[in-house]
Amino acid sequence: MPTIPADTSPPPDVCLLLRAHAEQRWLSREVIPVLRQVEVRDDLPEEQYGAALAYLEVIWMEAQQRAQETDSAREKLKRSASNDSVLPQKAFRYHAAVRDLRSAVSRRVGTMLTGVANLPKQAPAQFQ
Repeated sequence: MPTIPADTSPPPDVCLLLRAHAEQRWLSREVIPVLRQVEVRDDLPEEQYGAALAYLEVIWMEAQQRAQETDSAREKLKRSASNDSVLPQKAFRYHAAVRDLRSAVSRRVGTMLTGVANLPKQAPAQFQ
């Protein structure tokens, strides 16, 4: 049985699938639950709202880094010669679905974080 060298990276189609999956999981398990909590404010005491927004901002920065890595993996696959088979095409479709999710979440996060950035320095009590 042949051995694979430890420093060998997966093929570009597998890399894209792995990156897209990791990004989708991060958005679904980390960003979206916090975003929903901040949007709805259910079970979120007023004194924790600012901290929740700050946390949302931090995990959104991580999400943006993951998005760059996913897009980079897509570009590597696009440049590779073996993107005519079934697996690369599935990887491109999965990336497109994750990109759509990213875009939808981005709009919602932007609304929340922009709204906070536009608050006056002394915000009314309901926004503190």
